[in-house]
Amino acid sequence: MTTNPDHELTTESPTATILHELQLHGFRPFEDEPDPRPLPEAHRVTGALADIFDAMVSTLEDTRLEPDLANLLWGQVNLFHRAAERIDRELDDNEQAQKRSQREQDGSEVRSVELERLTAEGLTLIERRNAFELMRDTAADLYERHTRSAWRPRSGSMVNHKTLTAAMIDSRDFIAARRRAETEVMLPTGAKVAFTGGLDFNDHRAIWAALDKVHAKHPGMVLLHGGSPKGAERIAACWADTRKVTQIAFKPDWAKHQKAAPFKRNDQLLEVLPIGAVVFPGSGISDNLADKAKKLGIPLFDFRKGGAA
Repeated sequence: MTTNPDHELTTESPTATILHELQLHGFRPFEDEPDPRPLPEAHRVTGALADIFDAMVSTLEDTRLEPDLANLLWGQVNLFHRAAERIDRELDDNEQAQKRSQREQDGSEVRSVELERLTAEGLTLIERRNAFELMRDTAADLYERHTRSAWRPRSGSMVNHKTLTAAMIDSRDFIAARRRAETEVMLPTGAKVAFTGGLDFNDHRAIWAALDKVHAKHPGMVLLHGGSPKGAERIAACWADTRKVTQIAFKPDWAKHQKAAPFKRNDQLLEVLPIGAVVFPGSGISDNLADKAKKLGIPLFDFRKGGAA
């Protein structure tokens, strides 16, 4: 029994109540139910993101807020990156719940239904994570188009779980992933090629030519470098972005190793046992990596004296 605006008592069936709820609020799955609603279509997502970036640029350009535009656009990409990371953590929890449910299976319908629910929830989480990664990658392309600079997360990795093409993997994630199964997404396959060079070396033509030669010989190569914000390693990272080559950034852990951080980083990079090392002019840190690689029997493509040795 419900009361209408004219204060008349009327009867409403449960079906009518549900239909009114759907009209007012749309479909809402319960917390313990898989969500059957479709994901947004890729072309609509691409169009919406392009509109967002265009609107921000056209609004802030030639105004006093233009110096903040690059940071604001970076933040737009980061929104989707953080959403994908959050769902990935939920997926880890779901995986543990599935393993626990598998151990608790006793043949009862209750346990079986629970495992089916967790499996369906896991599939939904994977689809949602992949969708946000698509949004992040699309937004990152728009960021690069408007700022002429590649988008990078301030910490962690930028990985597309559908494909590792042009992935940017933080070395800490990579080293942790090596201890996991070979099928893990964070463990890229392919010939590992180390690269080192100084912060003041900016001969991009020489670097691109050298890496193109290596890439022609090893099309599935993975580039290992120090993740420096400028100089030779930054140029190498841009090369990998353009050539769609997977790259792993081994950044020094200054908090843990202090002054020894770059040299400890060199040790970690060489533990991966690259098939070769491309060496361009740099500081003693680059020379240290080259010397250690040589002692390990890793071939050097040495450009410190104007040509490969």
